[in-house]
Amino acid sequence: SLFDSPAERYVKARQSVQRFALVQLGKCGCDMESDLLRYVVHSYNFFLFPSTLGIRDVEFTLSASSIQFLSHYGFDYNKFLKDGIPYMNEVQEKILRQHLLAGTWKVCSNADREVLKKAIDEVTSWIAAAKEEDTMILQDLNGYHMLEVQLVLRQALENVWTEPLGDKKVMVKKVSPEHRRLLENSSYDHCQKKLILLSARGFTNLFQILVKVKKPLVGHNMLMDLMHLHDKFYRPLPESYEEFKRNIHNLFPVIIDTKTVTKSLQKKCLLPRVSSLLEAYAVLCSSNLNAKGPPCPVIALASGCSRYAEKNYPHEAGYDAFLCGSVLLMSAHMLLCRSTDDAVEAEPSFSQYLTVLAEHVNQVNFIRGGVSSINFSGEDAPCRHPPVLVVHVRGWPGLTERQIYQEFKARCRFDVRRLSKNQFILLSNKYKHVRLVLRDYRHHPHLRVSVYRHWRHSPSVNCLLQ
Repeated sequence: SLFDSPAERYVKARQSVQRFALVQLGKCGCDMESDLLRYVVHSYNFFLFPSTLGIRDVEFTLSASSIQFLSHYGFDYNKFLKDGIPYMNEVQEKILRQHLLAGTWKVCSNADREVLKKAIDEVTSWIAAAKEEDTMILQDLNGYHMLEVQLVLRQALENVWTEPLGDKKVMVKKVSPEHRRLLENSSYDHCQKKLILLSARGFTNLFQILVKVKKPLVGHNMLMDLMHLHDKFYRPLPESYEEFKRNIHNLFPVIIDTKTVTKSLQKKCLLPRVSSLLEAYAVLCSSNLNAKGPPCPVIALASGCSRYAEKNYPHEAGYDAFLCGSVLLMSAHMLLCRSTDDAVEAEPSFSQYLTVLAEHVNQVNFIRGGVSSINFSGEDAPCRHPPVLVVHVRGWPGLTERQIYQEFKARCRFDVRRLSKNQFILLSNKYKHVRLVLRDYRHHPHLRVSVYRHWRHSPSVNCLLQ
């Protein structure tokens, strides 16, 4: 809603982020080859699935329209469900670590319990007649089952040892309790708690590396992306909007939103109006945009990522990450070429690009609100709207917000809120729409439209005056 402040929008978005899971994440890094004047792009596409190891069982919502949308663009749901990389945040990891140390290991899903029950039945039937150093093989174990089977067997039977054999197999050996203790203290134990945590963290390990190296983080329209990164890999989203901003800034001190950058280029008439990341990329790739100054550095996909050079894959996370990095480089080059009358170096450095992007650093696009962007390194700018309008209804009883919206929809776009029984507030993000409505509804028989004045129209002020 246009009525939202950044803090109010955060509260709404937080509820959404907490309900949904991440299914795919794209990462794209660039290496500058100065001798060839080109950036070599390494783009990766990760399928993700919440970690199910131990006692945790994450519930999340599926949106029918989102499923249709992703299916239309070829999203591989089998890969997401069967091979998705696990992830967890710090709070979830702490709980798992406590249960591992306390030995209170549990298996949460019924499907997992069936697999483990079958394995335990096989081992207990075999071990009664087995001799020390005898072995058997458990087969057809997928994913975490390989680890869970070993933990459950070791917890239940003190005279067994287990080792993964790869290819969905686990070797079970009958050993003496003394030999078992020696094996547990060896560095070759695949069920060491640190290795279990490493496996359960999954993609979170990569997130922690990205935080550690403090490279600029680039995204497109990235507020929801930042909220998901915080919630899924760092900590559950705090209730406080300001705390969320501080946390993100500590994790990623330099954030650049290419939506903010391209909006600025459009205002400066350096870029035609575009609505999507793919459109921005296509326009920036056109040759006439970089006529002044040296040519834009070549952006080349690395050999292992050539798939994206052959075909467009819109809304695939790895491809969108590639587009995002490319749009940033081309936009920065355009700004650099137009920022000075002096000749630009034939081989501009990335630090020079960051310099011309300085006004956009840590400014994340804010969709349909009172501010154009959220400032992650300081206070947000005050909300600025065109004048708010108030609609007074006469002789049209029972009118709803929806009906008011439909009434004005044909002429322009407004967000509507009820002010009192017969009054509604209208808010637009365009001055011309405000002027149009004030003109066209000057003589309307049922709707009187005027500019909202707090001292005159506020119900609380009227109550006080009365």
